[in-house]
Amino acid sequence: MRVVVVGAGICGLVAARQLVAANAEVVVVDKGRSPGGRLATRRIGDATLDHGAQFFTVRTPAFQRQVDDWTDRGLVSVWSHGFDSGDGHPRHMAPGGMTSLAKDLAVDLDVRCSTMAFTIRPSTMPGDDGWHVVIDDGTVHEADAVIVTTPIPQAFALLADSHIDFPDSLMRTDYDRTIALLATLDRAPQIPAPGGLQGPTPDLSFVADNMAKGVSTTPAITVNASAAWSEAHWDDELDALRAALTDLVSPWLGEAAIVEAQVKKWRFATPRTLWPDPCWVAEGGRVVLAGDAFDGPRVEGAHNSGLAAAHALVD
Repeated sequence: MRVVVVGAGICGLVAARQLVAANAEVVVVDKGRSPGGRLATRRIGDATLDHGAQFFTVRTPAFQRQVDDWTDRGLVSVWSHGFDSGDGHPRHMAPGGMTSLAKDLAVDLDVRCSTMAFTIRPSTMPGDDGWHVVIDDGTVHEADAVIVTTPIPQAFALLADSHIDFPDSLMRTDYDRTIALLATLDRAPQIPAPGGLQGPTPDLSFVADNMAKGVSTTPAITVNASAAWSEAHWDDELDALRAALTDLVSPWLGEAAIVEAQVKKWRFATPRTLWPDPCWVAEGGRVVLAGDAFDGPRVEGAHNSGLAAAHALVD
């Protein structure tokens, strides 16, 4: 079976690994410069900052097996058991940055980054029930099946010429936005141990001290605005966003001064509604939609959705 996976986040990479293990021929395409999706890490000077998913928890046996493997190889460790209060549930992080986990999953896969899928359409050749994934440069990947792990609105845009009948409720899936500030500092901030603030104000959803977390060797913070604040300020100029987010996080800077700051926007950050199944399979079983809108807006949800997508094709 020839399969094209669109999206090299954790969902797409897990699906690809499962398919390769089942002897499928798999190509993963992603418009980004490196695999990861929301498993995103950025370097600013000497600092390292996670700017997508900040941590993850484990609730299911399938994801526990993956996390146990990462832990045994030193790719994952426990950051804390809670932020405002310990609830006993480990919050895991990646000392090499969250993107290091995506890079680990991508080993030995045919992952083609900086490759943007333009459209996905059925083959027009007589007797051929396969699919064509057309890249924006005109390249065509022929496939027997396709797994699409992009946010749902992007998936529908890619499949506009597919003649697939999608459920109305799935088509109406919308996402909250997130605006993030990534900043390096001249000294450590005044963020209490363990270095994370979850929902400290109505305007902030999370603040992370990347050095206290164990990701960065120099002081650096990630500031995620709340969904409501991000929606209200989405069209603001970048300079205005930097100033506003700096002001919002200032109570926890102490005497630290910002050395360099960047703004990152996540248009499809968190699905507002979830599809009840871990993936959606089109009639005929050759096009599968998967991702964090199917098994929960968490790293674990995306992982398990990728497993389900692969099983939908090979079981």
